[in-house]
Amino acid sequence: MATFLYKVGKLSFRRRRLIALFWVLLLGLTGFAAAQSNSSPSDSFAIPGTEAQTAYDLIEERFPGSSADGAIARVVLRVPAGEKVTSGDNKEAVADLVADLKSSSPQVASVTDPFKNNGVSKDGTTAYTQVSYKVQSGDMTEETRSALEETVQERRDDGMTVEIGGDALKTTPEAGSAEIIGIGVSAVVLIITFASLVSAGLPLFTAIVGVGIGISAIHALTSVLELSSTTSSLASMIGLAVGIDYALFIVSRHRSELQEGHTPEESAGRAVGTAGSAVVFAGLTVVIALVGLTVVNIPVLTKMGLAAAATVAIAVLIALTLIPALLGFAGHRVLSRKARKALAEGHTVTADAKAKPNAGKRWAMLVLRWKSAALVLGIAVLAVFAIPVGSMELSLGDDGTKPVSTTQRRAYDMLDSSFGPGANGPLMVVVDATDQGDPKDYVQVVRSEITKIEGVAKVSPARFNDEGTTSVFNVSPESKPSSSETESLVEAIRTQTDDTVQVTGQTAMNIDVSQKLNDALVPYLALVVSLAFILLMLVFRSILVPLKAALGFLLSVVAALGAVVAVFQWGWLSGVFGVEQPAPIMSIVPIFLIGVVFGLAMDYEVFLVTRMREAYVHGESPRRAVIVGFEHGVRVVTAAAVIMVSVFAGFMGSTDTMIKMMGFGLAIAVVFDAFIVRMTIVPAVLGLLGKAAWWLPRWLDRILPDVDVEGAGLEKSLAVPAGSAASPAAASEAGPSPEDDRSTVTSGHS
Repeated sequence: MATFLYKVGKLSFRRRRLIALFWVLLLGLTGFAAAQSNSSPSDSFAIPGTEAQTAYDLIEERFPGSSADGAIARVVLRVPAGEKVTSGDNKEAVADLVADLKSSSPQVASVTDPFKNNGVSKDGTTAYTQVSYKVQSGDMTEETRSALEETVQERRDDGMTVEIGGDALKTTPEAGSAEIIGIGVSAVVLIITFASLVSAGLPLFTAIVGVGIGISAIHALTSVLELSSTTSSLASMIGLAVGIDYALFIVSRHRSELQEGHTPEESAGRAVGTAGSAVVFAGLTVVIALVGLTVVNIPVLTKMGLAAAATVAIAVLIALTLIPALLGFAGHRVLSRKARKALAEGHTVTADAKAKPNAGKRWAMLVLRWKSAALVLGIAVLAVFAIPVGSMELSLGDDGTKPVSTTQRRAYDMLDSSFGPGANGPLMVVVDATDQGDPKDYVQVVRSEITKIEGVAKVSPARFNDEGTTSVFNVSPESKPSSSETESLVEAIRTQTDDTVQVTGQTAMNIDVSQKLNDALVPYLALVVSLAFILLMLVFRSILVPLKAALGFLLSVVAALGAVVAVFQWGWLSGVFGVEQPAPIMSIVPIFLIGVVFGLAMDYEVFLVTRMREAYVHGESPRRAVIVGFEHGVRVVTAAAVIMVSVFAGFMGSTDTMIKMMGFGLAIAVVFDAFIVRMTIVPAVLGLLGKAAWWLPRWLDRILPDVDVEGAGLEKSLAVPAGSAASPAAASEAGPSPEDDRSTVTSGHS
């Protein structure tokens, strides 16, 4: 692999104008496609095979055109203090509101009358009407949404307090400022790391290009693939972080090769061949983990995983091609002024300079000196953070978790205080009475049984289809939609009634989705850990090193999930992290977090441990190999980790609860994995294992393919005398183009 990528790097360096033009054109084409697309995202969590989905399908069959799974708007209004909704003028205003909502759009299916559907609070101050639409939220037109808001605004102007709940009004996650924050912090870290504006600018520029292409493609395909509103935010978050990091590793290796005295072209080839090999493997692990989300068999999760994986794949391709092309334009300007001056005077990096103990070397020596204590302390810290995982509750969330500044949250609070928590998430019960003697009597018996179940606040009258064989009615829980009590109520209704009764509605659908995600969590975790073990065994040709890496990943992800539970569910430090309302964890967060953290954990494992293996293979002792790995890699890995943390943490400012949780979870996971697992536990374990860490049975060594991620094969081939047929550099060095000569000469004086 390293030899092939070496050739790719040199080819990209020579054909830099063509490579740069290709990526610019691709960015322009995807941007144009996105601009021409005016599709809306789809946030449907429908899952074939669940009872909630089966009930929806039955309603569509027995109540044609009812659009049971269509968008809902709960318009809640409250009259001024001292007045009643039922008074003359106010009652007339409510009636006018209902009429205006019915005629506001052709997409409106029905609007309930508060005075006929128990929509008036006991104290007479508050009323609500439910607007049902013929289409799902993602298919609503902007005209329909605008008409809803304008109709409500007219009543606000008349002095009433009116808010809109439900999924009819969708809030697009505000992530623009998050990217700016992440890029700003990344720029500072890169400038400090490289002491060169050119070197700092290259990773930022290429990451922005990669994310631009990925996000533009997602926007262009949103309607075709029915992508959710959070897909682009997650792809942007992950693509930006890995894009900067992958470019950072290659630019850093290129600078090292330049300081060794190689030409810019040769340095670019070597950088892509060595660091690029690690980038390919690291990117592959992220892609496989994200694509692996398809095994959960939840369409929205599958699409999110595939979209994020595609963005990561683009970041890898850009790192392997566009980075060396831009390095061709930059020449020696990627070095600091001090380094350029030293090269101009004929000085290269000397053995004495290499021998100076940098921070990485000193840290490795400290950990190796106290390896047992470091191992115990690192595991203890992560174990403490993991404790809250035992009480994790999962839910897809509701309007009650939105910021209080949103109309959805205000409507939620008004319904809660005036009608009880269950009014925000009524359950829809479908009864198929086709084979019953008297369908109406049978449905009445079912309603009576459900009324007696603990946790039921009220049961609405039943509505029958035209044939009189199937009925639908609502059940209002005493608890809020996302609570464990409501989940227990749904389970009780399903177990205490026969197969003719099915529970659906948005609340029941969320419960079914959460349960399926919860059931898939452990199998997916086992799949990811097994995959990590196999891939790392290929890279490091060892059994204990992959085992250590997989266990370290488990520690990182469980500790990160524990921190998420403590902040978002328990409410610890909620003010610090901008959490307005503690609530159950979004069901999709843990499994997505596992996939992404797996890939990121393998990033740091590969970039650190490949240097150690390279040193060990070349004759260094196991202890010295650990020190060499930290001496060469810790500065860059630290910079990469800080950049990732800043990018992910920036997304905590999003108004979308899931994006906020993912941003926090990924940021804290990187802190745990990079600084506790990879930089503390890993050297401690390797120090304790000694030579045993690199043991691999001979029969297994013969079976496993040699992927040469650390570039040992490339180093051997480059050691062949120049001009030899065996030298991969021979062909390129035999006849460089005049343009390449000019770039090499001029770059040395920049």
